[in-house]
Order: sequence, then C-alpha cells, then structure tokens
Amino acid sequence: MILLFTDGSSRGNPGPGGYGTILRYGTYEKELTQGFRRTTNNRMELLAVIVGLEAITRPALPVLVVSDSKYVVDAVEKRWVYNWLKKPDFGKKANEDLWRRFVRVYETRQVSFQWIKGHAGHAENERCDVLAVQSALGTGQLVDEGYELLMNS
Repeated sequence: MILLFTDGSSRGNPGPGGYGTILRYGTYEKELTQGFRRTTNNRMELLAVIVGLEAITRPALPVLVVSDSKYVVDAVEKRWVYNWLKKPDFGKKANEDLWRRFVRVYETRQVSFQWIKGHAGHAENERCDVLAVQSALGTGQLVDEGYELLMNS
C-alpha cells in the first residue's frame, strides 16, 4: 500500500499558499511541495491530494491518503463531490476546477482516506505542514490560475 500524507496552508485566506505531500511506499519516500502567490487553504488541502495521486506511477497499488482536511475527506467519503458533479452549476461549490481534476485521477486509483487531527504531533502531518508553510512563504511561487481567474471574473 502507498501512503500519501498531505497538508495545505495559506497565510491569510486568501493569501500566499502552499501544499506539502509525502508519498511513501516501503522504504521509498518522496516529498512534493509548491507555493502559490494567492490562493485559499481549502484549495491547497485539495491540491496536495491531487498532486500526490498524480505522482503515483503504479496506479494498481492501493493508496491510503492521510489528511487533516475535513473539507477533502468528507467531500470524498460522504460522496458530496459526486452530487456536485451532477449539477449543471456544480452546486455553486468552490474549487470546481480542482474537484474535477481530483475526480479524474481518483477514479484511476484505489484510494481510501484517513482523517487525522492537525497539529496533534502526527510526524508526517507535521512535516507536510512545514513544507506547505515554507512554500507559501518562499520564493518561486506559481499563479493559482483557477483561483485568480475566478476572482478576476
């Protein structure tokens, strides 16, 4: 089983943001992180999961996503996202671009979720938080086009 630990951060909501992801399979471990100049916490929480799933090169292996984001875990586990997809206006829910990207990769994997309490001493969650915050505050930030297009329209 592949373990996928994730966290997202924004410094202000909206504000500069970033995500941190750890992929672990046996003794193999890889960290992924990126910052964005203006975004939201929920977008970064969701993007952390998406980027992690997209980075998996062996889609037949089961994946356990460990996240402190109720927003992401509940939307998937309670199947809210599939109800949103059925509506012509996506149920007027935020982050439609990322949810559609999530569903595309999610449906090609065997994914389960485990929610954990954030900032509670979980080593990998704490590391993902450090990565996310460093990326949010660092240089080389990208433009979160989905967010900025929506805000500028």
